[in-house]
Amino acid sequence: MGKLTNKIKWAYAVGQFGWSILSGIIQVWLVWFYNPPSTVDIPAYIPRGSVFGFLTVIGLITMLGRLMDSITDPWIAGLSDRSKNPKGRRIPFMKVAAVPFTVLTLLVFLPPSNNLTINTFWLTTTLLLYYIFFTMYVTPYFALTSELGKTEKERIDLSTYIALTWFLGYIVASGAAYIWPIFVNMGYSLTTSIRITLALLCIVGFIFMMIPVLFIDEKKYVDYKPSSVNFMKSIKSTLSNKNFLIFEIFFLAYGIAITIFQTGNVYYVSVLLQLNETWVTIVTALTGIIAFLLYPAVNKFSKIYGKKKLCVFAMIMLILAYFYCSFLGIFSFSVTIQAIIFVLLAGVGFAVFGILPNAICADIAHYDGIRTGENKAGMYFAVQTFMNKLGQMIAMVAFSSILLLGKDVGDDLGIRLTGVVAAIIGGIALVIFMKYEEQPSEEEQVC
Repeated sequence: MGKLTNKIKWAYAVGQFGWSILSGIIQVWLVWFYNPPSTVDIPAYIPRGSVFGFLTVIGLITMLGRLMDSITDPWIAGLSDRSKNPKGRRIPFMKVAAVPFTVLTLLVFLPPSNNLTINTFWLTTTLLLYYIFFTMYVTPYFALTSELGKTEKERIDLSTYIALTWFLGYIVASGAAYIWPIFVNMGYSLTTSIRITLALLCIVGFIFMMIPVLFIDEKKYVDYKPSSVNFMKSIKSTLSNKNFLIFEIFFLAYGIAITIFQTGNVYYVSVLLQLNETWVTIVTALTGIIAFLLYPAVNKFSKIYGKKKLCVFAMIMLILAYFYCSFLGIFSFSVTIQAIIFVLLAGVGFAVFGILPNAICADIAHYDGIRTGENKAGMYFAVQTFMNKLGQMIAMVAFSSILLLGKDVGDDLGIRLTGVVAAIIGGIALVIFMKYEEQPSEEEQVC
């Protein structure tokens, strides 16, 4: 097997920069585009009122998309684990998925009609297809973390690198609000300007997604053979790992928290703090910078104190951040200072969760492969990806529904309650996570 050089590590990591741009576009702008504050001049492409009194059309569509993920995640993971493609088990899937994943990200924002019913069907169809090809790229991609990283140090390093590129991609996606005014000033409508901006970002994302596909020879760096375990046995074996399930419940709460941050950021900034939408980028960038500055410390301390203690501390910080965001704009001091306090609290939490969940999952998959002789990294990361998407589904459905209680300046109860809900969910998950038994270090395994 070839040596895992820094060049290969970064070739792998920039793939995440690409797909996090596409994912960030959906997470940051989808709900806002179809259910904006009343001050934003975007036409109503789908019904914006309540469904059954407590749901919204955009919330139901996103929920349906995540349910589709519950099917495609393990299915694609099983196909990838058992693949006998001579070029590898992961890269070929990523190559097939890259183009449709990119195109569908943009099509989600291109409803074709003035008819709300037709547009609802369009959004549902394109979003479902988006999630399928998202899974086809991301699940095999994450499986490579366990397979490229032969040692615990390499896996933590890879997780650190992709945490950095994820945040950078997310910052680029949230920075769309800085770009589309350029096209507005050129005479285009706001909606057209938004679409041009997103198209440009999609192209950038695609280019970076193709770098690991083109420059990593999977067969040279990965020595695992295709799994011989069939689909159902692979799922059953993975889900029978009680320790893994405890961690994934905890990770689910993080998925809810990060999605509320991504989806709610534009509302917290523009409604609660009454700042321009461009401040979304500033808040996101500052959070990412804090997380980035803390990555070396997380990398170091996780090897000294273990990953569990850092995850507990990070969740406590996120719980505090979300309780705090419910009071944004109420405090008498500067709204800029209020934003910075939120950034500091959230940045610490995101620094830890940006690295350690993937490292923990890679460790569990690695040791399970040693114990059973069957590498099911794809299935382990499929479950983790599914839990992340389930968290996103819960968060987006809850967020869009709670917004019915108020999403405008002076009528903002719904926005404030989203933080309370996220904090409560995080607290429950924290109690469950205390039962998690950390994987022994490689030194302890040898002993």
